[in-house]
Amino acid sequence: MRFAIGGAIAAALMIGASGCIPSNPGRIASQPTVEPAPIAAPGTPPATESQGDGVTALPSPPPAWEAKRVVPDARSVAPSSYVVRSGDTLRGIANLTGAGTEAIARANNLPPPFMIRAGQRLAIPGGRYHMVGKGESGIAIARAYGVDWSRIATANALTEPFILRAGQRILIPVDAVPRSAAERAAAFQLDIDDILTGGEPAIEPDARPAPAVTSPRRVLPSTAAVVPPSADPGTLIWPVDGRVFKRFGAGDSGERNNGIKIAVPIDTPIAAAAAGTVAYVGTGVPGLGGVVIIRHGSGLTTVYGHASQLLVQRGQAVKKGQKIALSGDTGYAERPAVHFEVRSGRTPVDPLSRLPRR
Repeated sequence: MRFAIGGAIAAALMIGASGCIPSNPGRIASQPTVEPAPIAAPGTPPATESQGDGVTALPSPPPAWEAKRVVPDARSVAPSSYVVRSGDTLRGIANLTGAGTEAIARANNLPPPFMIRAGQRLAIPGGRYHMVGKGESGIAIARAYGVDWSRIATANALTEPFILRAGQRILIPVDAVPRSAAERAAAFQLDIDDILTGGEPAIEPDARPAPAVTSPRRVLPSTAAVVPPSADPGTLIWPVDGRVFKRFGAGDSGERNNGIKIAVPIDTPIAAAAAGTVAYVGTGVPGLGGVVIIRHGSGLTTVYGHASQLLVQRGQAVKKGQKIALSGDTGYAERPAVHFEVRSGRTPVDPLSRLPRR
């Protein structure tokens, strides 16, 4: 998530996100292998709910960061020390001092399960701590404090599966300034990394994330965090059969494309490149129009943009080759196309390095 400084800069960033043009665009090989046409899951209803920008999608609840707003009521804690007494737990010490359990553990090099002993002196790290409420997402927390979620995630050393817990205290960077609702709405700009690391709602400490559903007719509520896939995705398949006209990486003018652009006719079925679980469906990522994001095992993520119809739901399990959307020219598409990304962890990688040669 990036907070816009001005209209010109925001426009430049969005244009940069649309990709770069190679010096010699064209097919990867003269005789491409045509994949079989993808099929939708049984019982998939038509995408009839308008999302704006020429995109339709299945009826669904709002994402967690819209469903649950956050009040910026972080508590300031001064640096101090604490001598452990018999019967103390790290969580109890965190509740007493107002610091985060994980922050105290990091400051004292305590590995899980955070064992402490009577007489041990612990450093209590100072800072501003926000207590996470049930249903709050990282994105909503970042919006409330006017700071990029990526900075908060880094400050708190958050890792997979990036699911917060109610009652957890997270450190807010000291230069973060709470904003009014109007200011937050005007400044907020969503990106893919935010969705992957801060898009899930917080659940109770002893609760388990929800399992993926198998049908788009079964809709998970905004308050349900979803179990990330564990199975290795194996070899990816092409999401569509078309000509690659923009490649991964920096262009001649310095703009960067985190994926590839594949030219196809409007309403071409888009297939899931591998089995996985849908992490996001919507139009919130600037420049990409209709977007589907799928998590796979081994920390892999695939992204499909510029779609006109979105045919899956967040939390839905999809199979390799399953139809997840129809292509379009939405967002900042220069022509009817599919924007396709592959991410390993939080890092975009060249999709052509993971796709079969053509």
